[in-house]
Amino acid sequence: MPPTASIHGQWTTRLAFILAATGSAVGLGNIWRFPYIAGENGGGAFVLVYLGCILLIGLPVMIAEIMLGRRGRQSPINTMTSLSREEGVSAGWSSIGWIGVVTGFLILSFYSVVAGWALSYIFKSGAGGFVGLDAGGSEAMFDGMLASPEALLAWHTIFMVMVGIVVARGVQSGLEKAVTILMPLLFVMLLVMVGYAVVQGNFAEGLAFMLAPDFSELSANAVLLAMGQAFFTLSLGMGAIMIYGSYLQSDASIPRTAGVVVGADTLVAIVAGLAIFPIVLGAGLSPGEGPGLIFVTLPLAFGEMPGGLIFGTVFFILLSFAAWTSAISIAEPAVAWLVETVGMTRVAATTVLAIAAWTLGLAALLSLNVWSDYTLFDMGVLDFLDYLTANILLPLGGFLIAVFAGWRMTRGSVSAELAMRSPALFGLWYFLVRFVAPVAILLVFLRAVELI
Repeated sequence: MPPTASIHGQWTTRLAFILAATGSAVGLGNIWRFPYIAGENGGGAFVLVYLGCILLIGLPVMIAEIMLGRRGRQSPINTMTSLSREEGVSAGWSSIGWIGVVTGFLILSFYSVVAGWALSYIFKSGAGGFVGLDAGGSEAMFDGMLASPEALLAWHTIFMVMVGIVVARGVQSGLEKAVTILMPLLFVMLLVMVGYAVVQGNFAEGLAFMLAPDFSELSANAVLLAMGQAFFTLSLGMGAIMIYGSYLQSDASIPRTAGVVVGADTLVAIVAGLAIFPIVLGAGLSPGEGPGLIFVTLPLAFGEMPGGLIFGTVFFILLSFAAWTSAISIAEPAVAWLVETVGMTRVAATTVLAIAAWTLGLAALLSLNVWSDYTLFDMGVLDFLDYLTANILLPLGGFLIAVFAGWRMTRGSVSAELAMRSPALFGLWYFLVRFVAPVAILLVFLRAVELI
C-alpha cells in the first residue's frame, strides 16, 4: 500500500493547497495568451467554448491528477510505481511519473530564462526606461536584451536562485509560505491594474475585444485552441499538480478543491485581459501576440500614459510573481524524487536540480544570440524545448493520467479516494475521464503536431 502521509509534509490548510495549485497554474501564459487568443477567435464565443472545455477536460484531469498524488503520497515517479503495484498493472505505468518530472525539468530550464526578461523589465520600468519610447525604441530595447548573453545570464541566474531558495525550505516553510504571500499580492496587483485600465485605458473597447461574442470567428481550429488552452493552463501532465496533491489532507474534498483552483485560474486569465487590453487599445496600439505584446507593445503604452512608470513596474512585478509561483511547482517533483530515492537532503536535492536546470537553460539562453545559427529540427534550443514540452510531453502525460485513472485503477480505488457523496456526479466524472478527456487530449495532440 502507498504511504498514508508524505515524508515531505503536507499543507496546513485546504486554502494553502488552493493557493499553491493556483500559483502553479497561473503563469506567464495566463497573463497574455488566453486573453489574446480569446480576442482573436470570437471573444465571448471563444470564452464560452473554453469554459465548456475546462469543465469537460481540464477539471476531470485535474481531479484525476490530484487523486493519484494523494493516494500515492510520494513524488510522481514513486507514486506511479506504487499505484501500479497496488492495482496489479504493468510497472510501465510509472512512466507517467517520469514524463512529468522530465517535462517539468525541461520547462524550468527555459522558463527561468523567459522569467528573467520579466525581472529585468521591473527595473527598466522603474528607472523610467519606458518614458518617451517609440515603436522602434521599444523593439530595440527588447532585441537589445535578447542580444546580450551577459544580461540574460544574470537574470536567469537570479530567477533560478529565487526558485531554489523557496523549494529548499520545504513544503510548509518554503512552498506554503511563499504562495500565501505571493498569490494574494498577485490578485491585489491584478485588481490594481484593472482599476488603472478603467481610468487610463479604453476599457469598453478592451472588454469588447476579449468578451464580445462573435460566433462567425468560432472555427473548428478555434475550438481546438480552446481545448488546448483549457488543458495547458492548469499545469496538467508535468507532475506539479500530482506532487501538490500528495501534500493534501486526507479529509479535503478533491473535486471541490479542484473546482476552486480551476475557477481561480480562469478568473485570473480573464481579469488579466481586462487589465492589459484596455491599456493597449487606449494607447492606440494593436494587440500583438506572444512576447511582443508584453515586452514591446505594453512598454509603449505605459510610456504614453499618466502613471505609467509606477503601473508598468507593478505589472512586471505581477508577471514575475506569476512566473515564480509556477516555477517552484515544476521544480518540486524532481526535488521530492531526489530526496526519496537518492537519499539527499532537501537543500542538496534543490541545489542539484537548480544547477542542472540552470545549465540546460544556458543553451536556451545562448540560442537567442551567440548560438542563433544552431538549430534542432529548424528551431532554436529555446523554441525546441517549448515545442517538445507543450506539444508532445504535456499532452502525453495528461492522456496517460486520464487513461490510468479511468481504465487501469479499479473503480473501487478511485471511488474510495475521491469519496464523492453524489453517485451521479462521480459517474459523470468517471465518464468524462474515461472517454471525453482522452479523446479531446488526443485531438489537441494531433493538431499540435499538425496531423489534423
